Amino acid sequence: MKSALRHLAWTLPALALLAGCNGGENAKPEPHAIATYAPATWKDLPAVSDEDLLAGFYAWRSGCEKLKRDPVWAATCEAAGSATASATQVRTFLEQNLQVYGLRSADNNANGLITGYYEPVYPGSLKRTEAAHVAVYGVPDDMIVVDLASVYPELKGKRLRGRLDGHVLKPYDTAEVINRDGVKAPVLAWLTDPMDLQFLQIQGSGRVQLEDGRQLRLGYADQNGHPYRPIGRWLVEQGQLKKEDVTMGSIHAWAMANPQRVPELLASNPSYVFFSARPDSNEGPRGSLNVPLTAGYSVAIDRKVIPLGSLLWLSTTRPDGTPVVRPVGAQDTGGAIAGEVRADLFWGTGPEAGELAGNMKQQGQIWMLWPKGKPLPEVPKVL
Repeated sequence: MKSALRHLAWTLPALALLAGCNGGENAKPEPHAIATYAPATWKDLPAVSDEDLLAGFYAWRSGCEKLKRDPVWAATCEAAGSATASATQVRTFLEQNLQVYGLRSADNNANGLITGYYEPVYPGSLKRTEAAHVAVYGVPDDMIVVDLASVYPELKGKRLRGRLDGHVLKPYDTAEVINRDGVKAPVLAWLTDPMDLQFLQIQGSGRVQLEDGRQLRLGYADQNGHPYRPIGRWLVEQGQLKKEDVTMGSIHAWAMANPQRVPELLASNPSYVFFSARPDSNEGPRGSLNVPLTAGYSVAIDRKVIPLGSLLWLSTTRPDGTPVVRPVGAQDTGGAIAGEVRADLFWGTGPEAGELAGNMKQQGQIWMLWPKGKPLPEVPKVL
């Protein structure tokens, strides 16, 4: 879990626009080989400030409420409750309870891709108006979801989505059909721009800024079952943009200059995400672990490599080159977050976070901090 003000922050991870993004089940990960967990020591980790150490530890520990029954993490999480007094105490706790493993790709490469994501805010309304006319749908009443693991255990996490036609389950409508004809589903809000809806679906969560000053928080609820196809890729294939120029800003500018082709652009991505209303709070949106994400200290990962809820040590840079070294909690997933040394760093809510996330495409290293004496995760050889 990927795992979410567009008029104010016209940036978005270019990777997401070309190869998928966070928050939902709407993108198919690329196959990759088995990861290597290389034993390391605490001395191998790059130094971290006391402030980042404490913030990262607290962010990870917030996920312990979901790990209480996990045989790997239960005892460690219980003991973590007492490690609160100082950075020294937290360091001692970590070193006494956790073993360090460096993540490596199949070719023993310790470097990987670190991107960013955020929670956008869009203008909208709870009622349809002349300006706000783009529906944000909840889960359709007539969509059937089939959990394939109930029949084929090896397909755990895989689901079919469709609609019954008599006794036959047929694929659910594509985004093109839904955008044109609507769907039998509750309307949660109305946005002013179809491109805002598209980017909301890519991020997987967001807020709607209402006319009275309130905000409606939305989170990923389900998806129509069709594979995600990046709209940036379509623009490149059509010769409208160069691959290296694909950003949210360039896509939005193209849409503004070519309004008659926007339906064609949106139809190129058959995936469609449905949302649910979430309680408004000052906390971050909830990720796949179902705990609030912490800006700067929660990441989306490939759970086939890194178990959800794990504590990681991240070393990368901001887009301006400033080092980012800190512990982070693996608390979300994303369709495009696939690979052994791969993470998507959550930067928070609004335009400043969007600016960081939109330009984040950095190299980095990841270490997994794993409870001592517990078996390492079993990773499939083909993911």
